[in-house]
Amino acid sequence: MVRIRVLVVDDHRIFAESLAAALAAEPDVDVSAAGSGPAALRCLERAVAEGRRFDVLLVDADLGGKVPGARPAVPVQEGNEDGLVDGISLVTGVRSAQPNVRIVVLAEKDDPRRAALALQAGASGWVAKDCSLSRLLTVIRGVLRDETHLPPALLTGVLRELTAARKHRTESERLVESLTPREREVLRCMVAGLGRKAVAERLYLSPHTVRTHMQNVLGKLGVHSTLAAVALARRAGVGPVDLAGDVVERGGQLA
Repeated sequence: MVRIRVLVVDDHRIFAESLAAALAAEPDVDVSAAGSGPAALRCLERAVAEGRRFDVLLVDADLGGKVPGARPAVPVQEGNEDGLVDGISLVTGVRSAQPNVRIVVLAEKDDPRRAALALQAGASGWVAKDCSLSRLLTVIRGVLRDETHLPPALLTGVLRELTAARKHRTESERLVESLTPREREVLRCMVAGLGRKAVAERLYLSPHTVRTHMQNVLGKLGVHSTLAAVALARRAGVGPVDLAGDVVERGGQLA
């Protein structure tokens, strides 16, 4: 029998324990639980090191502060660390680190916008927390067949949100394309959180020149702050400059 390895990630201890215990009763399901985003990432890393990868993550959409409860039937790792705590952020991190893991988001209520964000982050499903066990098992087995599962009532709203997001992304990409190569490099430094002096040192430019480039970036993107420019850049798929690398531009030449 092929067994499905499931990791439940929820900081509501009683819910996590109950769900884990119910899933563990299935003959083809092995289940573990984690009480925070950082704890989940450690579970995933340890599983890879031991050669027993997880197949499916069930992630609380509202992953956040701990709720104390009784002694767990299935051990739930503590969730008081700093780091990833938001459910959607955890989806992004897991999909980046382990793209073969399928992720289903468990939600208290239907929310087309957040469901769309979850799908964009890489989730394969959005399921109500109060759904039946048989429904949840259907979704778990379905996502392993590369199916995407959403409640029927959410479909129209999610499609609307995804269409709007694509429209905004297309406009953002067009604006970024209007930048010169040097301005795009400055924008990537801004995305990385570098200030004017740090950008100047990295690109071997004067602070005055960097200030001019930053003003041009804001003007061409049609925004009035660095934060707004970074948000637009992210929508357009612009990533941060590699701060660990030692390749920089000097007067148009690679150094």
